[in-house]
Amino acid sequence: MKTHSTGPKDIKREWHVVDADGKTLGKLAVEVACLLAGKHKPIWSPSLDTGDYVVVINAAKVRVTGKKAEQKIYYRHSGFPGGLRAPTFQEVFSKRPTLVIEHAVRGMLPHNHLGRDMFRKLRVYAGSEHPHYAQVAKGKDDSL
Repeated sequence: MKTHSTGPKDIKREWHVVDADGKTLGKLAVEVACLLAGKHKPIWSPSLDTGDYVVVINAAKVRVTGKKAEQKIYYRHSGFPGGLRAPTFQEVFSKRPTLVIEHAVRGMLPHNHLGRDMFRKLRVYAGSEHPHYAQVAKGKDDSL
C-alpha cells in the first residue's frame, strides 16, 4: 500500500461566499483563513495551497466585542523618522471596513509565499453586492 501525496493536479478550487453581517471579527477571520488554506479538505497539505476562493460580503456590518473599537490600534510605519501611524479600529473601519477583515485574515495565514498566494484568493466587499456571481454559481454546479 502506498501513501497518497497530494499534488497540484489533485487541487480543485471552489468559490465560497461568507456573510459577515453580525459576526465577530476574529471568528469570521478564522473561518475565512481555514477556507483559504484548504484545511477543510481531506487533501490538505502544509506545503501546498489547496484552498478555495472566498468572497466576504457585508464587511461593514462586522462587529468587535468589548472596548476593541476604541482600544485596538493598527500600527504602520513609513520607514522614515517620525513615520509611525497608529489609527484606532474606529478610524480604520469608518474609512475602509474591508481593511480590518483583510488584516485579520492575513495575520492567520502563513507568513511566506504560500500565505501570499492564499491571500490573493480573498475578495472582501463592504456591501452585499459582489461581481463574482458567475464563479459562485459555477462552483455550486460543479459540487452537485
